[in-house]
Amino acid sequence: MGSAGVQMVCVALGVLGLVAGIVCCAIPKWRESSFTGQNIVTAQVTQEGLWMTCVVQSTGQQQCKTYDSILILSSDLQAARAMTIISCMLSALCILVVFVGADFTTCVENEDAKPKITLAAGVGLLLAGLLLIIPVSWAAHNVIQEFNNPLNPKKMELGPCIFVGWAGGVLLLLGGGLLCCFSRVRSGSSGGTAKYYSNSASAPSKNYV
Repeated sequence: MGSAGVQMVCVALGVLGLVAGIVCCAIPKWRESSFTGQNIVTAQVTQEGLWMTCVVQSTGQQQCKTYDSILILSSDLQAARAMTIISCMLSALCILVVFVGADFTTCVENEDAKPKITLAAGVGLLLAGLLLIIPVSWAAHNVIQEFNNPLNPKKMELGPCIFVGWAGGVLLLLGGGLLCCFSRVRSGSSGGTAKYYSNSASAPSKNYV
């Protein structure tokens, strides 16, 4: 696969990771009610996200309420808000940077600068992937820890957004890693060619009497 093909694949991976990050940020399905043990009431399901909590009735009716204040939120939820938003913004910016420095565009005429631009975009995608994986892993750890606590009567399970966040983070890491490896190879191979001259050809001719 040529350089333009690899960059297009990286752009596609970045777009998919960005969509996954937006889904995690917007949809309130990070934690859901668990119906295990004594929690046998299935008339309603509680769903919690970054910005609101929702209650879904068995009839299909859904009621959502935003959190009253950011000060009452747990530290992991506050950090998840910040890191998820930064991840989405950073991944969107890196996708635009890839378009600027890609071989299938003519935004940059300097061929020596294109590998550096794509390398910067690859590093940004790696950071965006980490910023997306860290909050969902932190939230998953807290959910599992609370689920295994016998003193906690309210059992919650992992919501779909946790798995979407993991998948999106892996896609961003994969796209960023490909860009970094590809740009490093390009930067090492795009050096100037050295020219060598023999001494007999370069030395000035002298006339001896």
